[in-house]
Amino acid sequence: MSLETAPEEVKLAVDLIMLLEENAIAPQTVLAALAIVQKDFEKKLDEKNASPRC
Repeated sequence: MSLETAPEEVKLAVDLIMLLEENAIAPQTVLAALAIVQKDFEKKLDEKNASPRC
């Protein structure tokens, strides 16, 4: 599979990996930051799913 036809999450992951590697971010810093990001987006998803639909 080429990146052109890859799912959006794969494209985003590749972009993020490149950005983090180009900036020489330490792996432990990346993982800690990703945990924060994951919690934030899970909260947003929960809030979206909990909101009443019209």
